[in-house]
Amino acid sequence: MKTEKQKKNNGVVISNKNLIQSYIMTTAKYDFSVYEKRILYLLVEMAQCEVEGRKFPRDCCKIEHDLWGLVTVTIPIAPILSGESDKNYAKAKNALLSLTKKGFEYEDDKVWEYINIVAFPKIEKRASTVTFTVDPKIWNCCLDFSKGFRKYELVTAMQFKSVYSMRFYELLSGQKTKLIYSLEQLKEMFQVQDKYKLTADFIRKVIEPAKKELDEFSPYTFEWSPNKDGKKIVSFNFYPVTQPDKQDSELYKHEIQKQTGLSWDLNRSVLDYLRNSVGFTDKELKLHRDLFITAQMEIPDLITELSMLKAKSRDKKNPKGWLINAIRGKIKDTK
Repeated sequence: MKTEKQKKNNGVVISNKNLIQSYIMTTAKYDFSVYEKRILYLLVEMAQCEVEGRKFPRDCCKIEHDLWGLVTVTIPIAPILSGESDKNYAKAKNALLSLTKKGFEYEDDKVWEYINIVAFPKIEKRASTVTFTVDPKIWNCCLDFSKGFRKYELVTAMQFKSVYSMRFYELLSGQKTKLIYSLEQLKEMFQVQDKYKLTADFIRKVIEPAKKELDEFSPYTFEWSPNKDGKKIVSFNFYPVTQPDKQDSELYKHEIQKQTGLSWDLNRSVLDYLRNSVGFTDKELKLHRDLFITAQMEIPDLITELSMLKAKSRDKKNPKGWLINAIRGKIKDTK
C-alpha cells in the first residue's frame, strides 16, 4: 500500500485529497484541454476547502466573495503545468483564454443551461499565481450535491496526460456497479461528435488509451464490452475495477475513519472534555481527528494540558482555532 502521495511541481507540493465534484460538473458536456481541466480541479478543491472550513492547500490560495455573489479565486500556476516548463506562461494563458470562451452546458428533462466558466483572468508573474472570477452559478455547481457526487484523488487526476483519461476517471471513480453509455452519449459527453466516424477509431483513440493510463496510475480503472444491434455497436458496458495497490493509504485510512465513531480511536474522557468543556461539535472533532489522535499519543496528560490551553484561549478571537494551533505546537515541542 502506498504512503500518502505528494507530487512536486516547480516547487509546489500537492498533497493528495479526495475531491468531491458535483455530478453536474462530471456529466456536463464539454471539450477541455488537460490544462483547463487542471484549473477546474483546483477550483473544485478550493470550493471544497472553503465549505468544510479547511485551510487552503497552498499559502498563495485565496477566495474573495463580493456583494453580488461573484467569486474571485487566486491559485498557483505550477499545479496547472504539472511539472512542465512554460516560457512566458503561454500554456497557462491559452488555458485561461479558452476557459473565458467556454461554459458548462447542462440539460435534463426540465432545463437547459449554459454558464460561462471564468472571467477577468490575470497572471501575477512574480508570484507565479493566476487570479480569475467565476459566476456564483459555477461556484455553486462545484458543490451542488443534488445530483449525487463523484470522489477522486487530486494527485491522480492532475497527473493524467489525456483529457479522456480524466473524464473516465471522474465517471468511474468510486463506482461499484456497471455503467452503460450509448456511443452517441459518449461522443456528445466528450465533444467528439465530428471525430471518429468509425466506431473502431473511437475505441482506439478514446477508450483504449484512457484505460491504459488508468491501468497504470489510477486506483480506479475499468473493463468494457460492446452492445450490438446486429453487427453495429450501439452502446458500451463499463465495469469498474479497483486497484488497491494504487490507492493512497492515507486517504483510505480517512475513508475508514469516517465510517467509525469518534470513540473508536479517541479516549472517552478526552472526547467528553473536548465536547462538553471546550465546546467542539462532532463535525469539528472529525475535521481535526488526526490531530487529537496524535495529541493523545504524544502529550502525557492531555486533559490537564487542554484545561490550561482552554483558560488561555478565552480572550482570543477564535478560541477553538487558537486551541487547535496550540495543540499542534505542543505536539511539535514533544517531538
